[in-house]
Amino acid sequence: MLTKKQIKEIREHLDKAQNPVFFFDNDPDGLCSFLLLQRFIQRGKGVAIKSFPEMNTEYSRKARELNADYIFILDKPVVSKAFFEEVKKFNIPVVWIDHHEVQVEIPDFVFYYNPVVGKRKSNEPVTYLCYKVSERKEDLWLAVAGCIADRFVPEFYSDFEKEYPELSVKSEDASDIFYKSQIGKIANLFSFALKDRISNVVKMSKFLMKVKSPNEVLEESSQNKEMHLRYKQIYRKYSKLLEKAKKNVSDDKILFFQYGGDMSISADLSNELFYLFPKKITVVVYLTGVKANISLRGNKIRKKVLKVLDKIEGAAGGGHENAVGCRMRIEDIETFRESLEKEFR
Repeated sequence: MLTKKQIKEIREHLDKAQNPVFFFDNDPDGLCSFLLLQRFIQRGKGVAIKSFPEMNTEYSRKARELNADYIFILDKPVVSKAFFEEVKKFNIPVVWIDHHEVQVEIPDFVFYYNPVVGKRKSNEPVTYLCYKVSERKEDLWLAVAGCIADRFVPEFYSDFEKEYPELSVKSEDASDIFYKSQIGKIANLFSFALKDRISNVVKMSKFLMKVKSPNEVLEESSQNKEMHLRYKQIYRKYSKLLEKAKKNVSDDKILFFQYGGDMSISADLSNELFYLFPKKITVVVYLTGVKANISLRGNKIRKKVLKVLDKIEGAAGGGHENAVGCRMRIEDIETFRESLEKEFR
């Protein structure tokens, strides 16, 4: 958890920002973090970060294009040195809020906030941190959606249950809430709708900046029809892939599933497979061109996975204790798989 002093500092930065740009990781935690801060100050634009593993210089150009007087980076663990060099030239203040292990050197001019850093380490989702900053009770549902999507049950979930009993389920397990409730459906809707062309993501963001209640999100209308259409399109593909992956289950400790196509939904698949088979280490590989995007889930896997990645040239990755994402050349997948099997015997 951030300290009261840090929360106060973030509010002060938001007060100063007259035309901020919020760069957020391309997932529900990132999206909800942006929405909470934007709705709190009623100004600013949001830009989803599509580059992986790092936020690159393309986004410094975007900040200048939007005439930003402040930059907020939300839920992105790695930002390129070149990005910081560019924004420093234009003297734009940068506030970076994250909850991942620190993977790069933080420049002196960057205001960096991360509960992993400090005496009392924790790693609450950035949505949770941003809700502590905004404290807008009318945005409680957004805070819960972002937290649940990141598999975290906040202490204010009980308030949400009282406010929206029809959207919640009684559980202390974030995955149960995600897969069995309507607030979980909203979080999943966000996840799938973010996997759309930029113009539709922008339209969705504008709709969500002004929406009054979660029911307006669930009910399809002329304002959110693209969001619902994209959800339905991806859900059909997702369901088929999930059923195919379930057929791969064996007595092996590692559940390995590989697929290709025009869309990466490996993180979503690995999350649900791990929920269904919690004793296994789930590895979902998406093949794209000469590269592979890989999502891994399992209990306390991060250290061993990163150890394997260190031995593969050109591979990069990171994440949390139980959830890791990485990228490597397709020809290295078999080596990666064999090394994982040795590590997790």
